[in-house]
Amino acid sequence: MAARAATSAARHSLNPVIMMGLVLLATAFLTYITPAGSFQRHGDLVVPGTYHSLPKQSDASVLFAPAPAASKADAASKAEKSPKPAKSAIRAAGLASILVSIPEGLVKSAGLIFMVLFVGGMFGVLRRTGAIDVAATRLVHATGGSKYALVPVLMIVLAAGSTFLGFISEYLVLIPIAALIGERMGFKPIFAMATVGVAAKIGYATSVTNPLALIIAQPLAHVPIFSGLFFRLALFVIFLAVSIAYSIVMLGHPSAETANAAASHSGERLSGRQLAVLLALVPAGAVLIAGSALWGWREDEISAYYVALSLLLAVLGGLRAGDAADAFVDGMKSMILAGLLIGIAGAVQVLLADSKVLDTLIYNATRFVGGQARAVVANELMAIEMALGVLIPSTSGKVAVSMPILAPIAQLSGVGGQTTVLAFVLGNGLTNMVTPTSGMLLAYLAAARVSFLEWIGFVAPLFFGLTLLSVAALTVAVAIGY
Repeated sequence: MAARAATSAARHSLNPVIMMGLVLLATAFLTYITPAGSFQRHGDLVVPGTYHSLPKQSDASVLFAPAPAASKADAASKAEKSPKPAKSAIRAAGLASILVSIPEGLVKSAGLIFMVLFVGGMFGVLRRTGAIDVAATRLVHATGGSKYALVPVLMIVLAAGSTFLGFISEYLVLIPIAALIGERMGFKPIFAMATVGVAAKIGYATSVTNPLALIIAQPLAHVPIFSGLFFRLALFVIFLAVSIAYSIVMLGHPSAETANAAASHSGERLSGRQLAVLLALVPAGAVLIAGSALWGWREDEISAYYVALSLLLAVLGGLRAGDAADAFVDGMKSMILAGLLIGIAGAVQVLLADSKVLDTLIYNATRFVGGQARAVVANELMAIEMALGVLIPSTSGKVAVSMPILAPIAQLSGVGGQTTVLAFVLGNGLTNMVTPTSGMLLAYLAAARVSFLEWIGFVAPLFFGLTLLSVAALTVAVAIGY
């Protein structure tokens, strides 16, 4: 029975890999039909009006050409702190380039991949102590297993952290915990994505004071940082209310068999060590928040922190060194698929960068914006940001590429700076809810053990509904001179 379950899981795990492989092939095809071009850049920011075409080889001979060594040479030159060697000619992606882009994508996304693996390891140690299982069962018993009690509270708290403080990667560790709570309540693993995933994405889509989105975007739109927050706060309340109601309805009814099984174990008590483990999670979470918000921690620092936290939980839980190490490795194993998918998503960025087509796509997208009604222009800006979200999932990366170009166009069209920023955050947040090139979304799905297609089936109606609300919000914003 266990062997058949493992085989079934292995077959199921092929689906997201095949899906990402198709995305990679589609990206490679894009490099053949899109001319090469580039903007000049001042640091990471593009300089408007500096787009120029570049020669690119895209005939049939490229398909079987060896992969260019430019990226490896550049990496070596950086390591030696020597001038970069001359790059080879720009060309479309050949078969060798496609294959080489996968390990390059893994290297490019190494920080996020290791953070995901260490989150899995930490949760493996936490699960081995038994504390989280007992706590989840008692929580479900205390609330009567009611989704009407748990779902709104979870989503409000998590969405607030996302929209006010910019939390997103910090919530990755909560995904398996939410999945365990959902399991105890009798729900499928999609429960974790319905609560944590939707809440986090709603927070980013409204970005009331999200520093990762606003600190760069608002100065480029010539408005003060964190200004205009009351309109975004109103949207946050509306979007979150809609999302909570949607999640409650779509989760359906729990499995009576699972819920009854959880109720039969509700009398189990936490041991002293298990209580110590749970209490340690409170200051541990506070340190993680402080590290991200105040000390500038990113993937490397957060990864190291999860290793340290794993050691602390193992000591408090009374685990022997060998048991703790086994639990950590087992937890990491559960996240290997997530790491691979994140690497393939990074390979998409590698192909786009090597073939120099990304700037061309941005240039062509912005050529036709302007000269129309202001409400139309505002919604066109959001549509561009949504399209760019597939190619550039990173919020900071997208704002550096798009806002220097879109902000002047919006200004000339009579669209205010606050509305331009609103179009950016809405387009950015909504697309990152569904794009298969978002490494963080793939990590969330892997942690929840939910397939991408299952997630799309669940969230698609909400995505389209929020998109329509966003169109209405931008129209109102233009009308009131926001």
